[in-house]
Amino acid sequence: MRYARLGNSGLVVSRMAFGTMTMGSGMSPALARLGSSESDRLIGQALDAGVNFFDTANVYHAGESERILGAALGARRNDAVIATKVGMRMSNRLDDSGLSARNINQSLNASLERLGTDHVDVLLCHRNDPTTPLEETLAALDRVVQEGKVRYLGFSNWPAWEAAKAVALQKANGWAPFVTGQMYYSLVGRDIEHDYVPFALDAGVGTMVWSPLAGGFLSGKYTRDNPTGGGGRIATLDIVPFDRERGFDIVDVLREIAGGRGTSVAAIALSWLADRPSVSTVIIGFADETQMRQNLEASDLILTEDERARLDAAASVELPYPQSFLSRFAKDPAVVAVR
Repeated sequence: MRYARLGNSGLVVSRMAFGTMTMGSGMSPALARLGSSESDRLIGQALDAGVNFFDTANVYHAGESERILGAALGARRNDAVIATKVGMRMSNRLDDSGLSARNINQSLNASLERLGTDHVDVLLCHRNDPTTPLEETLAALDRVVQEGKVRYLGFSNWPAWEAAKAVALQKANGWAPFVTGQMYYSLVGRDIEHDYVPFALDAGVGTMVWSPLAGGFLSGKYTRDNPTGGGGRIATLDIVPFDRERGFDIVDVLREIAGGRGTSVAAIALSWLADRPSVSTVIIGFADETQMRQNLEASDLILTEDERARLDAAASVELPYPQSFLSRFAKDPAVVAVR
């Protein structure tokens, strides 16, 4: 297993993180894959394999994922870095969502109880909140750090401009900083490379990647002849839409590289992500032990320059404005001279 610092913090995390969205029974059947006993076994195996980072959220299966994770870790709690999230709607109660000081505190306390711990290592804002002043959210996050309930802070699914504004406010007020952003990123979803990644590199924010296989599409089981993947997850739960035909072209390249390496298509796709700029860890999800072991193969797999170039070319994307305009000046002699 390889490891990395989470952004510019001193927190060291495994390059592959254990995702818990499939642990529980309170969400879509496509996500309700692992019960308590199987989760307990897989979490133990992951720890033994060197995985130390476990990602969950209060909204996953209405808190059930947190309960299962906490119980499975048990006496090995100190071997694990736990990340959980606040912000998503948890009930029909009007204020049971968002990033107000009230909801952050209530949600965090409930998560700590479910996890059976007195602190979480990383607390993430699961989404932004247009109804709460950003200063209120950031001050509340700073307080839970000062109280010892949280060690590090992050955000998930925020636009780059808002994350940059938050980082500036944290610096100006001496508040605990964001050290990570959890974002969707994959070979068929490279949008964050345009604004978010440059921001993250400049701010020292490490990226936690969610859905690195685009809901399982990049596992290779979805083909032109079998576009549903034999009834796979994205056949019924498609939350990361993309151009399927182009996606199949990318999978063709992945399959060629995987064949030459004697590994899985998924491992190649995950390895490509793990070494992208700003990425600290890649969150892997799975439905069983076989999938977990295949995904973990990527932890020590390093692609060659040629392999990366082939994948970059297959998954290339058009630059949006203003990046498309500014790219014209990338070879200006003054720019080249100082690189």
